[in-house]
Amino acid sequence: MSTPRTTALDALHRSLGATMTDFAGWDMPLRYASEREEHQAVRTRAGLFDLSHMGEITVTGADAATLLNFALVGNIATVGVGRARYTMICRADGGILDDLIVYRLAETVYMVVANAGNAQTVLDALTERAAGFDAEVRDDRDGYALLAVQGPHSAAIVKSVTDADLDGLKYYAGLPGTVAGVEALIARTGYTGEDGFELFVAPADAEKLWQALTEAGAEYGLVPCGLSCRDTLRLEAGMPLYGHELTTELTPFDAGLGRVVKFEKDGDFVGREALAAAAERAESAPPRKLVGLIAEGRRVPRAGMPVVHGGQVIGEVTSGAPSPTLGKPLAMAYVDAAHAAPGTAGVGVDIRGTHEPYEVVALPFYKRQK
Repeated sequence: MSTPRTTALDALHRSLGATMTDFAGWDMPLRYASEREEHQAVRTRAGLFDLSHMGEITVTGADAATLLNFALVGNIATVGVGRARYTMICRADGGILDDLIVYRLAETVYMVVANAGNAQTVLDALTERAAGFDAEVRDDRDGYALLAVQGPHSAAIVKSVTDADLDGLKYYAGLPGTVAGVEALIARTGYTGEDGFELFVAPADAEKLWQALTEAGAEYGLVPCGLSCRDTLRLEAGMPLYGHELTTELTPFDAGLGRVVKFEKDGDFVGREALAAAAERAESAPPRKLVGLIAEGRRVPRAGMPVVHGGQVIGEVTSGAPSPTLGKPLAMAYVDAAHAAPGTAGVGVDIRGTHEPYEVVALPFYKRQK
């Protein structure tokens, strides 16, 4: 077994008493104290995350946009400088390799941010697909630390330590700026269902920035947050997690995310033919649909548990956890289209042989107040 990689904030996490865990080959903080308190802090105040395990890949050159349009399913050429787009990279058969955020940093400079466990796969795929294009694909994973401030008070906290125009920074946009004296890419993105900012900085500056944000956030009730509450936050917000709601066995249409596939863009792209067939299948004979399930009881569903109706298996749980916000166990699950409508009666989850009753609901479970 190889030793897990550590972020630039590893010693700081340990000094804060974090419970550490191996996640996608990285030693990451799971929680600092109470994951419920961390979750509620993000929902009501603010939380500070170390996300330095994410994978940054830079694509530059005259053909950078053309390459990304060919390599990814989205229309990256229409992303304006300073904006970002959620998209996916698929295999030729339409299976999802990863979901991504692509930032356009300059006219011919893009940053692709991949999930930690898929970063090498994405890097390899982009490098292979770059053949014949006037573009360079560069592994910049060691060049960045990534901190995130998420929650209702996140804007006030970051504003207090930067002179960047945060009011003018839209959702899914980014701009270069100085935060607490540290050069950063300030992005208004996140994975919690709350307003927030992701700050890409040099690893050597990470600890200085963490301490400054901690001090600035003290009056707002900001707390350090680990991966455990990040998972319950994204579950409540109905956000997919690769390896759970997204896999190579599913196309974006299977996952209910066909909207990210842009057939109208110029030129061919990897997976076009297979994805066109998947879109047609989804239209004529809908595959299993991703739905929300809310428990009527207290037992918590887990990934892989069967979803049942009338004694028959109709689907499978992909993610499940207790919801600190709703006060009940929640799950996301793929279920047969015939049982996917909100309010469908008689649906349950087989939890170790007992069919526990669940209510089918539309996603997300939680939407923040604007």
